[in-house]
Amino acid sequence: MRTAIIGAGPAGLMAAEALLARGVSVDIYDAMPSFGRKFLMAGKSGLNISHAEDLDVFLSRYRSDARLQDMVRAFGPGEITRWMEALGIAAHTGPTGRVFPEMMKASPLLRAWLTRLQEAGAVLHPKHRWQGWDADGALVFDAQEGPVIVAPDVTVLALGGASWKRLGSDGAWARLLEAKGAGTVPFGPSNCGFLVDWSNHMKEKFAGAPVKSVRLSVDGQETRSECVITQRGVESGGIYTLSAALVDGLRRDGTATLLVDLLPYMDVPAIVAKLERPRGKQSMSNHLRKSLGISGVKLALLHEAARGVLPDHAVTLARLIKAVPIKITGTAPLDEAISTTGGVAWDALDEVLMLRELPGVFCAGEMIDWDAPTGGYLITACMASGKAAGDGAADWLQTASSL
Repeated sequence: MRTAIIGAGPAGLMAAEALLARGVSVDIYDAMPSFGRKFLMAGKSGLNISHAEDLDVFLSRYRSDARLQDMVRAFGPGEITRWMEALGIAAHTGPTGRVFPEMMKASPLLRAWLTRLQEAGAVLHPKHRWQGWDADGALVFDAQEGPVIVAPDVTVLALGGASWKRLGSDGAWARLLEAKGAGTVPFGPSNCGFLVDWSNHMKEKFAGAPVKSVRLSVDGQETRSECVITQRGVESGGIYTLSAALVDGLRRDGTATLLVDLLPYMDVPAIVAKLERPRGKQSMSNHLRKSLGISGVKLALLHEAARGVLPDHAVTLARLIKAVPIKITGTAPLDEAISTTGGVAWDALDEVLMLRELPGVFCAGEMIDWDAPTGGYLITACMASGKAAGDGAADWLQTASSL
């Protein structure tokens, strides 16, 4: 029995590991010249592979069919830590609970993983771009030597979402599944930057500036993470955390409002007390800087919201400081998003991630329609769904061989 796994990211590699552990031969195909390119990019500044928070809190981060939460419950942060240790790589938990490999980078982990898979019998096929099925149901690949036809006993698709095309995730597979009757959901950006119609002054003076020590909120959801001003709008960790709420607002109303609390450690009466101190001949900007420490990009955000004329009334200004509104007009381009929503619809999959319209074809990872913030949740779910798909494929093979 042979399995073809298409896609060599964490979902595909974990599916391969699950199948090899069950004694199934595995061929792994990927369109790129080397494996795990998006995985390596994710770990460029530190591979945040999971998170050590309470499991119920961890599971609440996912927007998905309940099946994904069940998969993460079965193969979650604890299992990933033990899996890394089995590769000879200890886990490091940061002060916010984020879990990293001890050396922080993705490349040593990926090398050890690929070595173990090959030692277990996996055959790697880079530069093989999947083109769909031929008339006999065999897989067709475009390779350097020309078309390659493969007829495996079972197939696991782990082709990623629709962002970062240069790393191999282009979403082109969706049309191939749709042609076979498999239901899909249109792709959308997640964990992405957002567009704001900044003034020229804001773009020229503050593009690239981090906005630190703030509270960001959207429709009651909030985070104390920072954001970064860009020429086009806002991005970075705090924005990614709130991206689902911002996208919901854009879909519902055409625009969304991000609220920035510039002084999250002070309440309105405390701010008013400082603002009401005599300022003499000082400008309001100087008064804000000296009395409350508001300057630079934070002061610029206040001016943007007030259209250049700050309120003289202390209570009005204090309330603005606690909730500076930023009007979001759209998302950054899909290909720039860290992750994407959409893809294979959950009702197109059975309980073990096999496509209902294509018996023997399983799906895993970001190509399925689910969403989660950054912080270790994305990679964890890719690995958990990869293991579930691999186990499901092995069970299906076992059943098929006994008939």
